[in-house]
Amino acid sequence: MSTLQENRSRQITVTGDDLPLHCPMPNMVSWNQHPRVYLPIAAQGGTALCPYCGTHYTLTGEVKSHH
Repeated sequence: MSTLQENRSRQITVTGDDLPLHCPMPNMVSWNQHPRVYLPIAAQGGTALCPYCGTHYTLTGEVKSHH
């Protein structure tokens, strides 16, 4: 089991395995989360900014095609 993390990081790197991307991410503790928001990181050139908490996500690696 992975350890839950507080959403303190303002820069998070994600991969194609994390898509569809949403903030907060599943490994973050629940007491300080805002409502889930999906971020279209692939359509935005590989970067996305959460409108709630300001976390900046950067996509690395190859994105698998979705049906």
